Amino acid sequence: MSFGTTDPATGELVKEFPLQSDEEILHELETADRLYHEDWKYWPVAERARVVGRAAQILREKRDAYVEYLTLEIGKVTRFGYFEVDLAADILDYYAEHGERFLAERPLPGEPGAKLVAEPIGVILAIEPWNFPYYQLARVAAPQLVAGNVILMKPAESVPQCALAFARLFEKAGAPEGAYMNLFCSIDQVARLIDDFRVRGVTLTGSERAGTSVGERAGHNLKKTVLELGGSDPALVLEGAPLEHAVEHVVMGRTYNSGQGCVNVKRVIVVGRERGEEILAALKERFAAIKVGDPKDEDTLLGPLSSERALEVLLRQIEDAKAAGARVVQGGNRVDRPGFFIEPTIITGIREDNPLYGEEAFGPVLSFYGVDSEEEAIELANATRFGLGSYVFDADVEHAQQVASRMESGMVYINSCFADSPGLPFGGIKNSGFGRELSELGIGEFLNRKLVRVAP
Repeated sequence: MSFGTTDPATGELVKEFPLQSDEEILHELETADRLYHEDWKYWPVAERARVVGRAAQILREKRDAYVEYLTLEIGKVTRFGYFEVDLAADILDYYAEHGERFLAERPLPGEPGAKLVAEPIGVILAIEPWNFPYYQLARVAAPQLVAGNVILMKPAESVPQCALAFARLFEKAGAPEGAYMNLFCSIDQVARLIDDFRVRGVTLTGSERAGTSVGERAGHNLKKTVLELGGSDPALVLEGAPLEHAVEHVVMGRTYNSGQGCVNVKRVIVVGRERGEEILAALKERFAAIKVGDPKDEDTLLGPLSSERALEVLLRQIEDAKAAGARVVQGGNRVDRPGFFIEPTIITGIREDNPLYGEEAFGPVLSFYGVDSEEEAIELANATRFGLGSYVFDADVEHAQQVASRMESGMVYINSCFADSPGLPFGGIKNSGFGRELSELGIGEFLNRKLVRVAP
């Protein structure tokens, strides 16, 4: 295991970074814990918020450089890179602006002399993925730093330069050493950190397998966790949905970030067989027209996958789906050029016994289903162990909301995809994990809501 930058657009290894030693990891933990107990938690909320707000300002001032790291390390299309940088800055600003209100003391109605006081709990270990190297880090860093916690950040092995650049934001913004520290460490070292009593909370965004391992370890040590573990997000196109609008959003929802997102549309379920054939034809036409190529080209919509391994996994999923009777109606092949590129793909004819029926395809592979009734569509949408995001398209918004109430997911978006905002809570149910990030809920996950009651 090592940290390194490989350009996904060429397959070229650019730079490697050594793992930190056990002694270095222990030193960072000691530094963070000491800062928390002796200094950081005593800062006024407004002062901590000012540091986070200054980090947002620096990120905006240097946005071109930050986007270049995204393109270099994960092949993110440049225009989408700007969107991620701006969203990360918005998250930092959001908590800088609202932190004092979220953390204010609250009286308890009907209980004279009683109040809830929001206090930090200490060192938070964050284990974050590669697909959104700034957005994911900001979702943890902004609320927890404003709350008064300190962070040990273990980024994905493939985005070390993004991680280092993000950490520099807080250093330049005036955060003391130990408030936010990067860890280039191994899985075994992560496990030992979870075992250490000084780490008081753990948050992870990743796979089911990683979530199971981290959750088990943290639970054994009686530590609070927040887990976001991906999804198989359905998009229901109901009978009254405007066709062009639904197709446009499904295409973007499946191909955004090269399809490598937890809440990307994974499955489209159309009510009405004839209408399903019409929408499938429209999707095939749109997928076939997508430009795949250099992520720095302003006309490119689909860049490379993040790694050779990611590409191999996706190609294997396609072959396994075909072997089980599914039909590839668009794409399905590796693009014949250097780098880790795949054709945008649509697969239909997926039965319950097909492995793709229950898997998350982490790339631009869309599973298509046509059904006879709305009831069948809802049942199919919920027939998954995941429960992160879902989408409902219909001209009748009131009816769409009724359908949304039956969706087994942590989030439902009506008539749009990717309406992310710092003020909207993010998280799932079932095997998609538990806990929430963003909004006021996100800052509350690692707080001690202390009761203080003065006797009459």
